[in-house]
Amino acid sequence: MKMTSRTLSLCVAALLGLSPLAAFSATTSPVETEVARLATLVDGKVGVSAWRLDGKGAQVHLNPDEAFPMASTFKVAVAAVILTKVDAGELALTTMVPVPKAFYVDSEVIADRFIHDGVSLSVHNLLEVMLTQSDNTATDVLVAQAGGPAAVTAWLRAQGIEGQRLDRNTRQLLSDIFGLGDEPLTKERVAELTLDPEVVKRTKAGNEAFDKDPRDTSTPRAMSTLLTRLFTGKALSPASTEVLVQIMERCRTCSARLRGSLPPGTKVADKSGTVAGTVNDVGVVTLPDGSQFAISVFVKASNAPRSERERVIAEIARTVRDFYLLQPTAARK
Repeated sequence: MKMTSRTLSLCVAALLGLSPLAAFSATTSPVETEVARLATLVDGKVGVSAWRLDGKGAQVHLNPDEAFPMASTFKVAVAAVILTKVDAGELALTTMVPVPKAFYVDSEVIADRFIHDGVSLSVHNLLEVMLTQSDNTATDVLVAQAGGPAAVTAWLRAQGIEGQRLDRNTRQLLSDIFGLGDEPLTKERVAELTLDPEVVKRTKAGNEAFDKDPRDTSTPRAMSTLLTRLFTGKALSPASTEVLVQIMERCRTCSARLRGSLPPGTKVADKSGTVAGTVNDVGVVTLPDGSQFAISVFVKASNAPRSERERVIAEIARTVRDFYLLQPTAARK
């Protein structure tokens, strides 16, 4: 069998079982070198943090403590706060929540299909469409139920997560990015905006002011820490943990990212995010032996076609997956 340089690098890293400290005290580990190489395939900046949920073996990082716009990946934290309220008895999955048209933000499900007044959805259904189809209307309804963006950030701090913050709901975020003021982001308004060349440009390319804005950002390390706490049952009850994991495993958006280069049938629970020059995907991947690793990949300030940015995320995820698959059991201890 022909061994490629990529495979050789992964095997060396696996056999050595390098720890993050050892890797950075002398030289970058082979797997991190390969991740850094893949990141150069697109312009802009890429951030990565990955590690096994059992805490064994090496971690994989690239720009792990730099802030990146979260885009829709912030919805993981929103879901966590809502499920915390469920655990506390303040809400139930069956609680029916009104969805007034004032909350409508153009999105695939609610704003597109429920065009008449009088919509109410259960907390469970709002979580489902927020995480699996990234529905923006459901998100803003749930942000309000959580107590607002500041309450989400406060929950993160209580979990010991310092590198992530939420400052705006979806409508406010999109309105600020594209200079729309307080106008409702209805389907009709978005259709009008698609005819504005300046707005179209801002939706498809890097936006310097947005990329440098500290609001609504996360470091890769903070996001993977959040995923680890959620998936290992440290943040929520067992029942709520299972609800979150099952919903994220049903994610329907952006299959070309973390899932894009993984073997068919690989179990992935993730949440993607896309806006302007930002393309992200974060989640937990299950290996054939049942062990899991958290991975957060962010791309910002990029003018590359979305397909190219997605391909880099997919290749990074496959590289990290192969590293953990090849890493000997002894090196994980």
